[in-house]
Amino acid sequence: MQQQIEKLYSKDTKVAYATLLELELECAKSDALYPYFDTFLEMLDDSNTYIRIRGFRLLCHLAAWDKEDKINRNIAKILSALDDEKGTAVRQCLAHINQILLYKDELHEEVECKLKQMDLSKYKDTLRPLIQKDIDTILKGI
Repeated sequence: MQQQIEKLYSKDTKVAYATLLELELECAKSDALYPYFDTFLEMLDDSNTYIRIRGFRLLCHLAAWDKEDKINRNIAKILSALDDEKGTAVRQCLAHINQILLYKDELHEEVECKLKQMDLSKYKDTLRPLIQKDIDTILKGI
């Protein structure tokens, strides 16, 4: 499993993305990746946008297995990924946040608050309405 996780840092984006998809499927089946929670949390601090997104996505997919409430304790840091300077990164994160909402009812209010407070003015005019639409869709589900 460690070798797979190391591939998430690959400079070959095709390899890294394929690995991400494999690991997300693994998260859907079992808690085998839960011991790597802290690794994925550290990925949120990486200078590379794609690595940050991969970490965020895997953290979201671990929500089903989070019996120790690690997501709850780290929700502020996890949600900080939604402040990324790249709008495309934010959209990818928004596409996966429902995994947390699905398994963590107690975090709905905090996620909702974050979504409502997001400053979209820093994104390109073409991305702003798309991000807002993503947010609105999530808020309707809460």
